[in-house]
Amino acid sequence: MKLNNRPSDRFDWTLAFILLLFLIVSAVAIASAQTTGQYNHKNFVPSQIQWYAVGAVIIAVMMYFDPDQYKKAAWIIYGAGVFSLFLLYVLPGSMALVAPRNNAKSWFHLPIGDIQPAEFMKTFYIIGAARLMTLHNEKYQLRTLKTDLMLLLKLGAVMALPLFFIFKQPDLGTSLVFLAITAALVLVSGISWKILAPLFAGTAVIGGVVIWMALYMQEFLVKTLGFHQYQFARVYSWLDPYAYPTDEGRHLITSLNAIGSGQISGKGFMGREVYVPESHTDFIFSVIAEDWGFIGASVVISLYFILIYHLTKTTLQLKDPFSTYVCAGIIAMITFHVFQNIGMTIQVLPITGIPLPLISYGGSSIMGNMLALGLVFSMKFHHRTYMFSTDQDD
Repeated sequence: MKLNNRPSDRFDWTLAFILLLFLIVSAVAIASAQTTGQYNHKNFVPSQIQWYAVGAVIIAVMMYFDPDQYKKAAWIIYGAGVFSLFLLYVLPGSMALVAPRNNAKSWFHLPIGDIQPAEFMKTFYIIGAARLMTLHNEKYQLRTLKTDLMLLLKLGAVMALPLFFIFKQPDLGTSLVFLAITAALVLVSGISWKILAPLFAGTAVIGGVVIWMALYMQEFLVKTLGFHQYQFARVYSWLDPYAYPTDEGRHLITSLNAIGSGQISGKGFMGREVYVPESHTDFIFSVIAEDWGFIGASVVISLYFILIYHLTKTTLQLKDPFSTYVCAGIIAMITFHVFQNIGMTIQVLPITGIPLPLISYGGSSIMGNMLALGLVFSMKFHHRTYMFSTDQDD
C-alpha cells in the first residue's frame, strides 16, 4: 500500500523554509551593505527579492520533471551549457552581447540583466557526470581497477571541456568549484582507494608545487600554463595583505577590520562604519559579521550547516544512483562555495571572487543555486515511500 504520496506530503517544506530564512538574511545583509554610500544609494534589495522570485519559478519548473527525465536529457543539458561557454569564448568582447568585467569575459549582456553561464554550467555538469557514473556502474557491475580507472578518465574528460572555457575567461574561482564537485563525485562513485589514494596525494603535491611556483616562478606559469599576473597578486596579498594596502590587499584588510570591529554582538542593523569594496556581493559575510558580530556570523554558518545536513539526509533517502550522485554534487558545490567565501573574508583562503550562496547579491548566483536545489526538490517530490518500506521508489 502506498503511503505519503499526496503532493503536499511529498513537497520538501523544510527546504522551502530554509530558503525563506536565507532570503531574509540576504535582504537584511544587502540593505546594510548599502549604508556606506559606495553604491550611490541604489537599493539592491528589491532586485534580490525578484531574483528569488525567479528562483521559485525555476524550482517549480524543475519539480515538474522527474529524475528519469533529467537522466535521459543529461547530455543535451550538458551540451547546451558547454555551448554557452564556447559561444562566450569565441565572441569578441566588444560585442553588445558580451559584458566583460574586471578583464574577465564571463558574462552575457541580456535584456533581463547580465548572466554568467558558468553558474548554470555547474549544475549541468553535475547532471552529465551523474549520468556517466550511473551508466558506467550499470555496465561494469563487477568492479576492477581497470573499470575504475576508465570511470575516472571519463569523469576527467567530462570535466575538462567546461573547465577549459571557464579557465580561459579567466575565472579561477569557478574552476576550483568544478574541481571540488569532481572530487566529491569521485569519492561517492565507488572507485577503489588503490587509485584514489595516490591520485589525491599526487594532487596535493602538484598543488603545493604550483603554490611554490606562484611565489618563485611566476613567469613560467604565465607563459606556459596561461596564468595571469592578477592571480599571483591575490596569493601575495593573502599571505601579507598589509604589503599591498592600496591594491589587492585592500579588500582583505577592510574585510578583517569590519569583522573584527563587530566583536561579539555587532553594531546592529545598518550600524556599519567600515567601507568594504564589493560588500553586497563577494564580501557580504563581512557585513553580517560587522552588524551582528560573532553571534550573528555563527547563526549564518549554522544555517548553512542545517542546509547541508538536510540535503545530506535527503540524499540518504534516495536509492536511485543517479539521484544520489546529483545530490552529492550539489552538496559539494554549496559546501565549497561557503567554505571558500567565508574563508577568504577571514584570511584562511585566498580571495577568488566566489559569492556566498543564497546570500550574496546576484541574479546568476541565485538562479544557479535555485536550479541545483530545484533538482533536490524534484527528486524528493517524485520519490515514493511505502508502508513497511520507507526507502523504495515507484
